Amino acid sequence: MRCNRLIAIIALALATVGCGARTAQRSELDSLDNQLADSGSGNGRDPAMMAALHDQIMVDPALAQQANDNAVRPPSQPYSGAIPADTVAAAANGASGRGADTSETLKSAPAPKADGSCPQCEAARQSLTLGALASRQKDKRTASCAGGMRYSARWATRLPPDLPLYPDARVSEAAGASDNGCALRAVSFATAAPLQRVIDWYYTRASGAGFAAEHEVDGGQHVLGGTRGRDGAAFALFLTARRDGGTEVDLVANNGS
Repeated sequence: MRCNRLIAIIALALATVGCGARTAQRSELDSLDNQLADSGSGNGRDPAMMAALHDQIMVDPALAQQANDNAVRPPSQPYSGAIPADTVAAAANGASGRGADTSETLKSAPAPKADGSCPQCEAARQSLTLGALASRQKDKRTASCAGGMRYSARWATRLPPDLPLYPDARVSEAAGASDNGCALRAVSFATAAPLQRVIDWYYTRASGAGFAAEHEVDGGQHVLGGTRGRDGAAFALFLTARRDGGTEVDLVANNGS
């Protein structure tokens, strides 16, 4: 009997100890939960974290309708968040999409120089960056501002209003300089439009804005460049055809917005 009582006492003691340990663990967990939820401590000191914890979850209605969560059968097609085609892109900087309209009437760019010379083509081949390309321009204002160029996608939205991005342009790099009286802008982009149409599109806008432009070519490299006497504005457009029928373009202009 005494042995049985001893066993019972030991079991009760162990249960009490175990309960106390569980109570202590629970208290620690509650304390941690309070720290996470309390806006005055823990992650509450990080506004970004608190916003992420408390903000509502955003749901795409179009994709939510594809969830099929209440149906017995699987969906009839895979879930899809469509990716825009290459012909749909950033018609930015005042282009307004007009160039994508094949019915637009364009002026034909002048034929390449009869002597076949293309010093600008050589400048393009020797330049690894937009800054290097700008520094090799014949226009002194452009070349002198090239050293202060900084790279950022925002420069692609500050091109001259007369020479905006082609309507379906896919920008890969942009740079510019606005200090010390500079308004230099440079951008690299691709378009699904064929090379000749891109040249004609830019020539139509340049000539309409008062630029005197000329066309140079060396193999697959085309250059359309021009100047405007009344304000010293200058631009150079470097174009090469892509295998898929589109065009790769580098644009440098010294009169950005």
